[in-house]
Formats: sequence, structure tokens, C-alpha cells
Amino acid sequence: MFGNVTAEDKPANAPLLSAASPPVEAGVVSAVLAPAGVPVAGNGWWMALGLTGVISVAAITLALLAQQRIKSLEQELVRRQQDSQGQAIEAHAMAKQAQESARAAESKVGLLEARVAENVLQRSQLEDLIQQLSRSRDENVLADVDSAVRVAVQQSAITGSAEPLVSAMRQAEERLARMNQPRLERVRRSLARDLDRVRAAAVTDLASLTIKIDEAVRTVDELPMVSQPERRAAAARPAASASNLVAPGPGVWLPWLQERWAAIGGRIWFEIRSLVRVTQIDKPEAMLLAPDQAWFLRENLKLRLLNARLSLLSRQFDIAQADLREAQAVLERYFDRNARRVALTIDLVRQVTGQSRQLSVPRPDETLAALAAAQAGR
Repeated sequence: MFGNVTAEDKPANAPLLSAASPPVEAGVVSAVLAPAGVPVAGNGWWMALGLTGVISVAAITLALLAQQRIKSLEQELVRRQQDSQGQAIEAHAMAKQAQESARAAESKVGLLEARVAENVLQRSQLEDLIQQLSRSRDENVLADVDSAVRVAVQQSAITGSAEPLVSAMRQAEERLARMNQPRLERVRRSLARDLDRVRAAAVTDLASLTIKIDEAVRTVDELPMVSQPERRAAAARPAASASNLVAPGPGVWLPWLQERWAAIGGRIWFEIRSLVRVTQIDKPEAMLLAPDQAWFLRENLKLRLLNARLSLLSRQFDIAQADLREAQAVLERYFDRNARRVALTIDLVRQVTGQSRQLSVPRPDETLAALAAAQAGR
């Protein structure tokens, strides 16, 4: 049925294998397209058509496989994207939790630092306490002496008296003498020198000065004034003795009469002298003082003395001296200086004026320096 097909026998529109087409082995083509025993050369068109179908089927298959592959890749990408979003959310939550943990840790660290600082402070205090408890007897004595001397210095500065400092230094010296330690000999010598300096310092005794002012205030109402002289007639009038009043015995009339006449004459002469009194007055205004003004003068004098007393107690020595000088001027001007009580009061005020001076108690700096050196172990 089929013969050899030549180029002339081919239809005009039959596809021709181009020269660029790959050569097809005759055996393969014949095995695929031609049945057994059929010549191959006459079946070229059908072989090309079959080859094209095979290639189309393979291309379609490959396209389907590629599309399935792309779909699977898209699904894998979606799944991975979802996994990435979940991991990002989880990572964000973990970061937030880590941040909260970091804040809590920071607060705990701050609390621990505060507790560490408190423990350090307590440890230092405990070490100081242990050190104080472990001091030797000499160190305790030196600390006690140092504190006692410093307190005594403050008391002397407040009271203006050297007695607290002298007493404290004397007790410290006796205590160190009982210990009899060679390393404390320097402190003992310093104490002795400072004690001599404090004793030699003239310090105002405020207690005695206030007592003197109180005595002057008490005697103001009893002092005679120039305008109101004190009457001494009763004391100066000659008194008749008991023997003059008794009648004489026989033979002694004449001496008795003479004695009586002398006594009567003396009394008469005293009365005549008391009628006129001559007094030398430097300042006439003292004699012109009215009786009601005399009371005010005495009260003002007492107030002046009391103000001086308060100034002394408050350590305002300048004000106290000014008040005392005014009081002394009033006493000398308006009171009878010839009277003994007035003279004593003026002398008392003059003594207080001279002794009310600002004097400071010397500080025992040498003793304090020696105590500091002994405590430092030098």
C-alpha cells in the first residue's frame, strides 16, 4: 500500500523538516510511528505530527507541574509569612516581658544597693562600737578627761567663773596621778601648767558682786539725806546718871551741887547748839529737795542698782558700770557723806564698780593638745 514517498509525492503544504531540526534516528522513528514491517519513509508527516503532539503533551504537563509547583510555593510563602508574623508577635511579647523584667531587676538592684549601703553603715557603726568596747583603760581615761575638760570650758564660758574648769582639771590631775602611767606624764604636766594659769587669772566673782549690790539696795531706805539730816539728839544728849539723882550724904553737898550744875549746863548748851546746824554743801540743789521727791529719789536709786545687778548677771559689764557710776553720783550728791552708813554704801558701790570687768577664763589649749596626742598614740 505504501510506497516510497519522494519529494515530488509530498503535498505542497506538508511541513518539511528544516535543516535546523535535529536529526531523528531512523530506528527510533520507525519504532514509534511505523508498525512493524511498514516502511518509514512514507510516514514522515505522521511522524512529525506525533512528535509535535508528544512535545505539546510534555509542555502541557510541564506547565501543569510548574503551576502546581508555583501554587505550592505560594502556599509555603503564605505559611511562612504567617509563621513569621506569629514569631514577630511572640518576639514583641518576649521583648516587652524582658523590658518589664529589666525594670524589676533595676528596682531590685536599687533596693539591694540601698541595703548594701545600710549594711556598710551598720558595719562601720558596729566597728566603732567594737573599737570603743575594746579600748584599753588608758584610752578610756583619756577620753573621759578630754570630755570633762571640754564641758568645764563651756561651763566657765557660760558662767564667767573659773571654778568649774579648776575643779575639772584638779580631778583629772588626781585621776592621772592614781594611774601613774609614764605615757601620761606629758598630759599631767600640761594639766598642771594650765591649772596654774587658770588659778592666776583674775575672774569676776559675780556672786559676791550681786550680794554687795543687794546689800546696797537694802540700806538705801536707811541712809540719811542732806535735806533730811539724821537726828542724833537722843544719843548725844548727856544723860543723868543714877548717882546724880540720889541725895548726897552729909558733908558732900557742895560737890553734888557742882556736878548737878555741870550736867544741867551741858544739857542746856546741847539744846542751844541743836537749834542751829551749820553744814557745808557743795551743791545747793540737794538741800532744796522736797520730802515727796526724796522718796522718788530713793526708789530711782534702788532701780538703778537693780539694773546694774541684772547687767552683771547678763555679762553686760559696760552697762553695769554706767548704772553703778550714776548710783554713786546720786549717793554723793543727795545723801550725807559724813554719815557712816552713807560712806559704807558709797564704798560698797565703788568696789562693785571696780570689780565688774570683762575677764575671760584662759583656755587649757596645752592640755587639750596633749590629750589629743596621747589618744593618737604619739
